[in-house]
Formats: sequence, structure tokens, C-alpha cells
Amino acid sequence: MNCTRWSFLSRQEKLFPFTWFLNIIHDRFRKGKINFENTLELLSKFDIPYDYVHVKHIFKASDSLKAGTITLEDFRGIYRTIVHRGEIQELFKAHAPNHRTLPVPHLVEFLRNEQFQPEANETTASQLIAKFEPIEEAKRNAQMTLEGFLRYMTSDDCAIFKTEHRIVYQDMTRPLSEYFISTSHNTYLLSDQLIGPSHLWGYASALMKGCRCLEIDCWDGPSNDPVVYHGHTLTSKISFKTVIQVINKYAFLVSDYPLVLSLENHCSPKQQEVIADYLINILGDKLVVSTIDDMVPNELPSPEALKFKIMIKNKKLGTLEETLERRGTDSHGQTGEFEEEETSDEEKDENPAQSKLPLLKKRRTHWKGSIPPRKKQKMKKIKIALALSELVIYTKARKFVSFEDSRENQHFFEINSIGELKARKLAKLAATEFVQHTVRFITRIYPKGTRTNSSNYNPQEFWNVGCQMVALNFQTAGVQMDLQNGKFLDNGGSGYVLKPEYLRNANTKFNPYVLSANQHPVILTIKLISGHQLPPSSLSRSNKADPVVIVEIYGVPDDQTKQQSYVVKGNALSPRWNETFTFNIQVPELALVRFVVEDQLSLTSNDFLGQYTLPLLSMNKGYRKVPLFSKLGVNLHPASLFVHIWYFTQ
Repeated sequence: MNCTRWSFLSRQEKLFPFTWFLNIIHDRFRKGKINFENTLELLSKFDIPYDYVHVKHIFKASDSLKAGTITLEDFRGIYRTIVHRGEIQELFKAHAPNHRTLPVPHLVEFLRNEQFQPEANETTASQLIAKFEPIEEAKRNAQMTLEGFLRYMTSDDCAIFKTEHRIVYQDMTRPLSEYFISTSHNTYLLSDQLIGPSHLWGYASALMKGCRCLEIDCWDGPSNDPVVYHGHTLTSKISFKTVIQVINKYAFLVSDYPLVLSLENHCSPKQQEVIADYLINILGDKLVVSTIDDMVPNELPSPEALKFKIMIKNKKLGTLEETLERRGTDSHGQTGEFEEEETSDEEKDENPAQSKLPLLKKRRTHWKGSIPPRKKQKMKKIKIALALSELVIYTKARKFVSFEDSRENQHFFEINSIGELKARKLAKLAATEFVQHTVRFITRIYPKGTRTNSSNYNPQEFWNVGCQMVALNFQTAGVQMDLQNGKFLDNGGSGYVLKPEYLRNANTKFNPYVLSANQHPVILTIKLISGHQLPPSSLSRSNKADPVVIVEIYGVPDDQTKQQSYVVKGNALSPRWNETFTFNIQVPELALVRFVVEDQLSLTSNDFLGQYTLPLLSMNKGYRKVPLFSKLGVNLHPASLFVHIWYFTQ
């Protein structure tokens, strides 16, 4: 390599060692120029993340002769454009004593003062240098160059989500009712609720997302073989047996903690027995068929005690004591019957599939005008096969009547399912009572039946009153599933998140609508510094988006707010904002923070580019990378935001 090839190197690159950059690339330039494919290969050798679209755009701009090739100097320009981010260089120079290298003591100081890692020491710094510094001579001298610092600041080690929250860290020995539980609605559906396909992938996909409560709608099938589909609709049917086989395969790949199968059971007693046999034979030892130690409990067991276990939620005959007394006896051929109030008009509106009326006829009836006065509810008889009933141990389905009725008559192992309309009304009219109810009993919320397009409600309003199982249509992307995914990132993605103490305490007076002085508010400050390799707008023909960032807070009503940055024109590669947002969060334990990046198409229209949602208290302080995800939840790596986070309790 002749001296003219060295002349363009900066002083930084000449320091350690002279051959580092050129040793990696010089073979490719023996013939003078390289094409686009060679450019991508070389960038990969530097172990840096890059976006194909952005590199292609920069390559074309560098190829002044339009020959499809670039020179060594051109490649260095591409490398610096992608890697040498100005905002991180400024940070490096502010802490490097000679603006060239960061010795171990100065790196320790940076970690403690800027990254809020008080436990950081020289061992910590040395490990970071060993992990991220690409230049061997710098490693030997226990120093970090700009190259290493850039790699560190854009790595997962500097991610906004706390490393310690990526594993199960919460107390998992509390009763099941003390946890928020990741819950799916109509898990078998892949699209809408009326004519869409039912598919096994719905179950596999939900389980791979950490879901811990799946819904199975069971109906009589041909040849005495039950099927799963959305009854009284044109959705396709799948075999109950294959559903359980898929669940058995995927149940504990992501989470070790207990799984609940919520059966919407519409089968005859004969096919209910078939269901029971499938559950026992396929799930084997995973299936909960008795209490722990065969003793009558006085509270729900913990997630820890039920690791790798599957529970059945269904209606049940008799008491738990009677089930334990019958252990070991053959219950096939035995059925029981009990009476229950028929579904009310309001509940039918929330779940049209429960109505015998065809959907179109039901809608015409509903549109005629005023709702008739509420009549005394008729009673209906329900037949249950004892073989299936015996499999219901800790999760017995119980119709919700009122909070007063539950206080007087409900057992700790009984679960209520409440439609979103009724639940919303209860939360607004009797929030403290609702919270006290969810302290004692697991409560499941499900979408209203008029959401025939499988849209979702905002789960936050029901988490605010302590509802454990807030069921969403996992197949439908949007803000609601972003909140779901963000909340259950916590505690290692196990699908179980311990509720705050005021949602677990039997004497709680918590009301999310009327806050008391017992809360511990947090001041949150987010400095939005920059973006990096943002995804181009789907409506743009180039990568020159006009990005704008919205920071949203979800939580109790007083905490619901958002702030928006200004628009950076024509720059999706490296937009700079340097804007600071401050939020006063009254109930930080329930708060979620959502970063949204959009492309401003006009003054009234934006196109979604990416988002990231996480719990407020799972946020690292200091300079942090915010990854971005697509509408469908796909990681858009290397697209990210660069922020500085600071929060403290008032």
C-alpha cells in the first residue's frame, strides 16, 4: 500500500495500530474499486449493524460516475457516515482526556456518572474494552478508542431496557392472583371474528410471545371428535386434539411458569369426555389434576409451585373437596347439571357468538331503536361431564354477578370473566371495590363481541384496577398489543408480572381515578438526542423521511399524556433533535412509556415508522439506545433512537 493511500487517515486511526482499518479492507481494493456487494461484505467484517436501504442510498451517492463501483476513499466515507455518529463522537471527546482514547479510570468515571452504574469498577471497564474494542493495540493498553466506544454505545449493553429485568427477578412465590398474567382472546383466530381462518399457528405464536392463558372454543365435531372455532360464525374449524398437541409442544419454550387453558365449552357431555381424555393423554404429567400434596388449600398456589404445569379453566361440578375425595375413581359416563342465568342483553352485545340469533338478524334487531326494559333473567340448564369437571382444580369459571355477591359467595379458586363494556362501567363507578375484588380473585376481561374485525381495547384501564387476565386479540397489531408486549417484557418475558403492593393488599383503598397522597410520584426527563438508520416510509420512494418522535405515557388517567418533537426534514439516516421532555408520573409502577417514530407526510397525516414500549421502572438511566419495532412487532434493527434518561422519586 503506497503512502498516498495512508494520507486520508485521521489522527485517531493512525494511533492504534496503523494497519487496523487498512488490514481489513486492503485486499478488496487490490484492483482499485469494489461494487455494492463487496461493500456490504466489508461492512460486515467491521461487525457493525447496517440497513441495506441506507447503505444502497449512500453507495449510489458516492458512485459519482454511475459505474456501480466505488474507491477506497469512497468506502471510508460510507463507513464514517454509517458508524461515526456525531452525537456519540461528541460524548466520547467530552470524556476522553486527549480526545483520542478512554483509559480504564475515565471509562469507570463515565459509567458511574453518566450511565448511573455506581457499582462499576476497573474490572467492569476492562470487560467492556475486551468486548467492544476492535483495535488490538488499544486493548493491550487497556484503552477504548472511538471505534470501541461507538460499538459499546450502540450495543444491547446500552439498551434502554434494564438488563436485570430481562430475567425473572420478581418474587414468584406469591398466590397466582397477585400477578398480571399475559392472556389471549380467541387464540385460534388469525384475523377477524366472523369469516377468518382458525389455525394452530395462533396457539404456537401466542405461546412464543410468552402468553400464559389461551382460549379454546370447543364444539361438537364429526365422528365424536371435538373441534375448535368461533361458534355461529363462518370461521374455519380445527381439531381439538391437534390444538392440544401444539400446546403441549410449545407450552414452555419461552416461559417455565404455569399455563391456563380457558375452555369455552359448548360440547355435549359425550364429547366433553373426549376432551378430558385428550387433555390427560396428551399433556400427561404437565396437567394439573389435583391440588399440591392432595390437600385442600385455602389460597391459590404460586407460579413457582406450578412451574411446567397446565391448568384447565372451565365450569365445575361440586366442590374441590369432593373432587379430591373422588381421586382415583373412573368418572366416565357420569354427568352433572346446574342452573345458571341466561346471558344478559348487555353480555350478548359483548359476545354475539353466545346468541342463537344469526349475526345479521341480531344487528337488525339492535338497530330498531330503544333497548327494552331489563326483564327478570331466565335460567338455563348446563350439563357437564364429570370427567372434564374433575380436571378443574385452581381455575373454576364462575359467572360474575356483583362485587357483593363475590365477597359473600365466591371461592378463592374461582375466576370471573367480564366483558369490556361491563368492566369499564364497573371501573368508573366502583374502582376501589373493583381493586378489592381483584386482590382476592383472578378476573379475566374479554373484548366486546362487536369487535368483529378483532380490534382491541386499551388494556391499561383494566390493569389499573388490578385485573390479572386482560385478554387481547394477539393477531391484531396496534397500540394495544404494543402495550401488552411492553408490559410483559418485564420479569424476563415470563408472562407473569407481580402487581404493585397496593393492588395486592387486602386493605387497599387504591382508586386509579382518585389518587391519594400515598403514591410516590416520579419526575421523568427524556432527552431525545437522535435517530439512526430509521426505516424509510412505506409511502416514500427514497430514504428521505421527515421523522417526528412522539413520547407517550400510559397509566392511570392522571398520567396519560404525550409530547412530540419537531420534524427533521429529509433525514431518516441520522436525524438530530436534542429536545428534552419532562413528565410528572403519579403512579410509576403502572406506567408504560411508548416511543413512536412517524414520517410526516403532511400537516395532517403521518406514516408509522416504528415504536418501542416498556415499563417506566424498567428503563435504564443515562445515555441509551431505544430499539424500534414494526407494527407487527418485528425488530427493525439497526433502526433506533438515542436518548438520555433521568428519573427520580419526588
